[in-house]
Amino acid sequence: MPGSVASLDTASLSSDGSYDSDEEERIAEEEWRESIRQLQQLFTFILMPVLGRWLGRRWSKWAYARYLRLGLGKSFFLGEQRQLVLS
Repeated sequence: MPGSVASLDTASLSSDGSYDSDEEERIAEEEWRESIRQLQQLFTFILMPVLGRWLGRRWSKWAYARYLRLGLGKSFFLGEQRQLVLS
């Protein structure tokens, strides 16, 4: 009988070890998901507005320079019409 008690203790220790491993894995998974969520928030709330502002300013400078060069006619929207030189 004492051998059976020892085997039960060994079995409970091995199951406790796997429980700790499962618990550590669960905690690591939660930390990973939290890190991913934080990166998504960083991208959404900081990087996207900065990138949008930069692209918007760049496009507006390009559009204003084009307006000054071509005016607001057909050539502004369809592009400059180049004439072919026949020689």
